[in-house]
Amino acid sequence: MTATSKIQVESDFEELEKKKHWFRVSLNMCRKQPLGVAGGIVVLLMIIMAVFAEFLAFYDPEVNSLEHMLLPPDEKYWLGTDQFGRDLLTRIIYGARTALFVGFTCAILGAGFGLVLGVASAYFGGWFDLVVQRIVDVVMAFPLIILALAVVATLGPGTENVILAITIPFIPQCARVVRSNALAIREIPYVDAARALGYSDSRIILRHMVPNVMAPFLIMLTSFLGQAILLEASLSFLGMGVQEPTPAWGLMLQGGAEEFAESAPWVAIWPGVAISLAVFGFNLFGDSVRDTLDPKLRSR
Repeated sequence: MTATSKIQVESDFEELEKKKHWFRVSLNMCRKQPLGVAGGIVVLLMIIMAVFAEFLAFYDPEVNSLEHMLLPPDEKYWLGTDQFGRDLLTRIIYGARTALFVGFTCAILGAGFGLVLGVASAYFGGWFDLVVQRIVDVVMAFPLIILALAVVATLGPGTENVILAITIPFIPQCARVVRSNALAIREIPYVDAARALGYSDSRIILRHMVPNVMAPFLIMLTSFLGQAILLEASLSFLGMGVQEPTPAWGLMLQGGAEEFAESAPWVAIWPGVAISLAVFGFNLFGDSVRDTLDPKLRSR
């Protein structure tokens, strides 16, 4: 067997071992975290609703029908209709698309920028670390909803501005957690050995530091998903998020929470149930990911 063949075989063996490792981690998570599995099922159902909304919904989510206003749940409209005669089940199904789009976009962007900022801050240290951490302190001094409201009030409502408003507070949270883990990794001897061999900073960061902070990164990513969905619903409820006629759960709740609380309670009940289930599912799934990946919790 040639040297190239040996290298290829060793590479294939390493890939197989990695797949087996993640399979064992997933199996262990299913066995020890039944609530996490329940949360994952909720997340999966939301994804199915968002992807196949056109096939699952019976009506157009944006077409008004004045003759069908505020109809109670029946065999035709399973969850009833809203004040504009639109089918609530259809709008909830399409609202999952809005919630997941905003949630995943904000979580990925916030955690991604936080990962880059946290690793760079820990690796380079010095004045760069000092400046970055003081900026992080300033941003984290504001509650999430207050900072998001300030950004949306400055830029105006709309899906793109809502994503930006929610992403900004996520970045320092992830950066702080990733930095604390990256600081410990920076002092490990193999990082010093890589420097002594003349490896570039980018290679050391990408090959040695980033892979070793993926566990806290994934934990932060999953925790951001539920927070992003709740923040988007809150901003839409306040009239500063997604605007009509786009289906959004917070916007649906705004339209029926007060005015129709007694005459047509289903207008507010079903969007509230959808928000609660989504946030609950993502939180359960995120907690199970944390318990599975955190070695301190895994050893208990």
